[in-house]
Amino acid sequence: MHSRSSDPFGQALTRAAADIIEAIRAVEASNPVVLFDGRAGAGKTTLSRMVAANWPVAGRPQLIALDSLYPGWDGLDAGAERALHDILRPHARGLLSTWRRWDWELGTEAEAHAVTPALGVILEGCGALNPASARLADVRVWVESPTPSRKRRALERDGEGFRPHWDRWAAQEDRHIQRHAPQELATMTVALP
Repeated sequence: MHSRSSDPFGQALTRAAADIIEAIRAVEASNPVVLFDGRAGAGKTTLSRMVAANWPVAGRPQLIALDSLYPGWDGLDAGAERALHDILRPHARGLLSTWRRWDWELGTEAEAHAVTPALGVILEGCGALNPASARLADVRVWVESPTPSRKRRALERDGEGFRPHWDRWAAQEDRHIQRHAPQELATMTVALP
């Protein structure tokens, strides 16, 4: 895997992705489950996409972003619970399952997506890592980054539409971290600039 750029963030992502891929290889599972958790803008989405693009196991991983499950700006806990109920638990039992994408524009559930137990799962988003999900995952990654860097990246990615919701979302992140201590449940911690 080559560096996606010469900047410190890109170099750190490349190193972290390589380490995570090695951890997945070490699991020796045909359908590993990898969780990425961290605050908004930390780098979870970019890192999980890099890992998916270089997946070390036969077949393609099923990459699912919690952003697609959160039922709106106040839905961190509900999105994490939906992921547990609709994706992780059925996958662990070897069952085919479906989850429904949340349509942020319409404020309602949209199309269904199937999850096959024969393939690995990458679930990324704040709330992905909690005591219940940790028991069902092979590799658990906590991604951290300084608040100014996170906010800049989040606003660059999501646009100004995120700005009025930043504090509201951060309060939900705080509750998740206080309640579940995801950084302590992680098998790996990635610090990005």
